[in-house]
Amino acid sequence: MEAGNEIGSSAHPTSLHPPVRGHASTGTLGRHLARRLVEIGVKDVFSVPGDFNLTLLDHLIAEPELNLVGCCNELNAGYAADGYARAKGVGACVVTFTVGGLSVLNAIAGAYSENLPVICIVGGPNSNDYGTNRILHHTIGLPDFSQELRCFQTITCAQAVVNNLDDAHELLDTAISTALKESKPVYISIGCNLPGIPHPTFARDPVPFFLAPKVSNQLGLEAAVEATANFLNKAVKPVLVGGPKLRVANAKDAFVELADACGYPIAVMPSGKGLVPEHHPHFIGTYWGAVSTSFCGEIVESADAYVFIGPIFNDYSSVGYSLLIKKEKAIIVQPNRVTIGNGPSFGWVFMADFLSALAKKLKKNTTAVENYRRIFVPPGMPLKHGNDEPLRVNVLFKHIQDMLSKDSAVIAETGDSWFNCQKLHLPENCGYEFQMQYGSIGWSVGATLGYAQAAKDKRVIACIGDGSFQVTAQDISTMIRCGQKSIIFLINNGGYTIEVEIHDGPYNVIKNWNYTAFVDAIHNGEGRCWTAKMHPLLTLRSTSLVRTEDELIDAIAAATGEKKDSLCFIEVFAHKDDTSKELLEWGSRVSSANSRPPNPQ
Repeated sequence: MEAGNEIGSSAHPTSLHPPVRGHASTGTLGRHLARRLVEIGVKDVFSVPGDFNLTLLDHLIAEPELNLVGCCNELNAGYAADGYARAKGVGACVVTFTVGGLSVLNAIAGAYSENLPVICIVGGPNSNDYGTNRILHHTIGLPDFSQELRCFQTITCAQAVVNNLDDAHELLDTAISTALKESKPVYISIGCNLPGIPHPTFARDPVPFFLAPKVSNQLGLEAAVEATANFLNKAVKPVLVGGPKLRVANAKDAFVELADACGYPIAVMPSGKGLVPEHHPHFIGTYWGAVSTSFCGEIVESADAYVFIGPIFNDYSSVGYSLLIKKEKAIIVQPNRVTIGNGPSFGWVFMADFLSALAKKLKKNTTAVENYRRIFVPPGMPLKHGNDEPLRVNVLFKHIQDMLSKDSAVIAETGDSWFNCQKLHLPENCGYEFQMQYGSIGWSVGATLGYAQAAKDKRVIACIGDGSFQVTAQDISTMIRCGQKSIIFLINNGGYTIEVEIHDGPYNVIKNWNYTAFVDAIHNGEGRCWTAKMHPLLTLRSTSLVRTEDELIDAIAAATGEKKDSLCFIEVFAHKDDTSKELLEWGSRVSSANSRPPNPQ
């Protein structure tokens, strides 16, 4: 399998951008790395300069097919590489030694949790300083330079410290190919004096990547399919549930093939939203235990067999360990393993192969779909908005729903946006991303920057709470500088609402900002940016004011009409207790799970 196929592209090695033939004089480590990034599909690299990486940045800038995007801080650069990888299949960021590396650490940990191949490149110390007793700046004052490496070892699948040109070629290629094969981040440190030095190993352009395909154990595949088909063909009302690892397994098409063939209802785990086609006639909603889409949870939990495809079961997705799922009824399909009930389990069976083969062996069974249609009642509409009432969040999301199309993508920040965005019905090919496993507040600002930079054919709609926005707000600046045209809904309810519903306290209240004025100040007349403030009360603001549903409609019309080529920032004021009912239920169950007393020893 070619690198392009491995990371989600349809390109073959012969159709990759043809390398410009190099000579020994141009065969440098910096040029090799730049060409490698272009070859695997990275066209934009998110960076923060520092003295240890400046020479390397010169070489990246010199590559005509690579665009360097300077970010306001390393955390956002890492989040942007995460968002870029979601849209493009692979992302990259470049920071400086330790002060940059330890700042980007949190974002790389999040990419690891979400199985995203992010190439994290650090400009390291001069190669002559290794093995000496010298103390360098940007360190903790010890002559041991391995602190940063040791931190990254726990959150990357491979690490390469390049302080010698003789093995640099092998170290770089091994790290990058490991990121693509494992679909996890890698760490690459490059000595600050090395990028521009010619070396014979870099005298020619890199041979295109060819990643060996992962081929299922044929006997194991056949046994897994036979055992699964026997299990499911005996069931009365089986269901399919898609999970987040459909992405890393590259199995979305195979999932649809299976769904079409078997006739079962299909649901999605919350962290898998966007990976399962919601326009499919058998789609029944999100399975999230007690906070599932109406009628979906009942159908899944009452089934006599459920196939979970690429699930992650954690305390959040299980709503504080309260799912009514029985292991003996479940078939768990992971990217490289299939487990049926309490056993048997089949290893080295890859998800896409398994789903395609299973589709040919199942009897069509629409019983559970018919049961769902019998009990289904369409969701109610939000009550009419009163003239003097603050704009309600459910009214806002009714209008966000109407904005969605194949040309849009939703980015949902950690918090109540998880629950409100989860209820959006995604049209065919509408993108959707959020970070449920790691759940780092502030992720969405950088991720919006990165996703929009990669998916220029889509307009990103980001839903961000005020508390999360305060963590990473600066890189609105980078969005404007890059000419992006995302629409950001800033939901201002005065604090960390998701924490309030788990365990309230004064620490969940934050200082209110004049968010639209903040964004206007960042805009500073350079680039295209438009802001609107939705407030129930009159204020002395020159920004477009939105106080009613009609004015919200006008603001959205402006953002999608005359301001469609601008970054649009719309601030919505909400009551601090205006939350989704799902968050109330979920918060109380997670609180209960968090507060369990110690078991007696």
